[in-house]
Amino acid sequence: MAIRRGVVRHFQEMGVALVAELPLASGRRADLIGLDRKGRFVIVEIKSSIEDFRADSKWPDYLAHCDHFYFATHSGVPAEIFPQSQGLIVADNYGAEILRPSQEGSLAGATRKALTLRFARAAADRLERVLAHHDAAGLALPGNLDRIDGG
Repeated sequence: MAIRRGVVRHFQEMGVALVAELPLASGRRADLIGLDRKGRFVIVEIKSSIEDFRADSKWPDYLAHCDHFYFATHSGVPAEIFPQSQGLIVADNYGAEILRPSQEGSLAGATRKALTLRFARAAADRLERVLAHHDAAGLALPGNLDRIDGG
């Protein structure tokens, strides 16, 4: 969770909206997927140990679903175990640093459209669940989220 928190903070500062654990059309689930202001997608695969990385052979499947791909880990995992051809982030509870930039890919138009819809629907569904939970519990949300529809 510390790696995730740091990555989320880093990408939010860059203006990237994120969704965690988004199922993809391939059947895989992205640890984190982000959408930037230009409509480009980034997928971040979180690896908390050497064993976690070595046990994962599915990560190349994510490349067909993003413009940028990164591994994210913490400082206790050696950076050299990760493929040099992919982006690398080191994170902790408070933030993250990109050690190696991602190569830029390019999604096909139909893939981008389908992924944008999947991303938007997942984000909207999750927000509605949060609002319903808070409403049922009689809790107020900070700022403008308390009543999005104005009523």
